[in-house]
Amino acid sequence: MPKKSVISIVDDDEWVRESTVDLVTAMGFTAIAFPSASDFLNSGRLGDTCCLIADVQMPGMTGIELHDHLAGSGNMMATILITAYPDDQDRSRALQAGVIGYLSKPFNYHDLLRCMRRACRGEE
Repeated sequence: MPKKSVISIVDDDEWVRESTVDLVTAMGFTAIAFPSASDFLNSGRLGDTCCLIADVQMPGMTGIELHDHLAGSGNMMATILITAYPDDQDRSRALQAGVIGYLSKPFNYHDLLRCMRRACRGEE
């Protein structure tokens, strides 16, 4: 397995987190889930994550803050943000910060797959 072959999913909602893991796994990727940004940051999985899927609104650190933290600490990784509360201002800020996708829940399977393939450069 290539070094960066994992899709890491960070969402505080257990149902969304587990459903996204099931979907990503069904698409042929390896997925690991975390209930919070801090759990992901302390997991030791940053090095093998080719793509991060994070909820925009989470307690503690939001998905946008997580992306900014990773970029600021030299751990820039392809990030897809998902949200039940889409906001044009958040979307614009996230895309300007380098996020590769900003998807509204429930997100389209094809949109998520396109973003993940772009993130991992066809790695499956």
